[in-house]
Amino acid sequence: MQAKEEDVSVGANKFPERQPIGIAAQTHDEGKDYKEPPPAPLFEPGELTSWSFYRAGIAEFVATFLFLYITILTVMGVLKGETKCKTVGIQGIAWAFGGMIFALVYCTAGISGGHINPAVTFGLFLARKLSLTRAVFYIIMQCLGAIAGAAVVKAFTNKGHFFEINNGGANFVAHGYTKGSGLGAEIIGTFVLVYTVFSATDAKRSARDSHVPILAPLPIGFAVFLVHLATIPITGTGINPARSLGAAIIFNKDRAWDDQWIFWVGPFIGAALAALYHVVVIRAIPFKSK
Repeated sequence: MQAKEEDVSVGANKFPERQPIGIAAQTHDEGKDYKEPPPAPLFEPGELTSWSFYRAGIAEFVATFLFLYITILTVMGVLKGETKCKTVGIQGIAWAFGGMIFALVYCTAGISGGHINPAVTFGLFLARKLSLTRAVFYIIMQCLGAIAGAAVVKAFTNKGHFFEINNGGANFVAHGYTKGSGLGAEIIGTFVLVYTVFSATDAKRSARDSHVPILAPLPIGFAVFLVHLATIPITGTGINPARSLGAAIIFNKDRAWDDQWIFWVGPFIGAALAALYHVVVIRAIPFKSK
């Protein structure tokens, strides 16, 4: 009986997310002292036998599903109105994306770290905050959740082919902008997001300023909101490869696939730059004496 209870009492947190968000971040610090956490190993075989690993993946799936469901449905509602004055408008779309990230990061932070975005997972992996095993698993679950969320929206709004007429909420470079402009917007937008994630969840700040981890979901959600305000007219705002892939697969038209590479290459470059900036410039970890 004791062996069966081990996974609940110990195994559930045996391989925790190394970039905790929220109150959980404070438990790793004794008082105000701070110790640099060791980098995550590239592969942790033990994770594959831990319930916490699969629980975290399920949390990422559900969170990304809810994220796509609410946000794409909001996009469909705005496009359905005869005039933008009868809907929440562009600002409402931005609030839907930012607000859902705020809520979902708050809900899932203690379980998976609240990534809900392959670009965020990629950036944290480059900073050695989680293993490659967990990063790949998260990205797969995020993409599956996004596809499921977009599929439910299509089921709700496809009467009279309304979903197809409005491009299924898919991302593409808007008329009047070049693909280079779209790529640049995705790189900078994702940099803003991932830089905010690193800053808001920095364990050193949680040791110095105890209020910072509790507030972490707020600046992350607000960053998503502001980036959407700026780049919706350019690309519809991706900054999340799972969101772009899920909408593209369910919409499944040439227009969604023509620019799909931009919504993977751009966010991954932006995430990599944010990770490099945080580790080398902000924290100066490579220059610290061991």
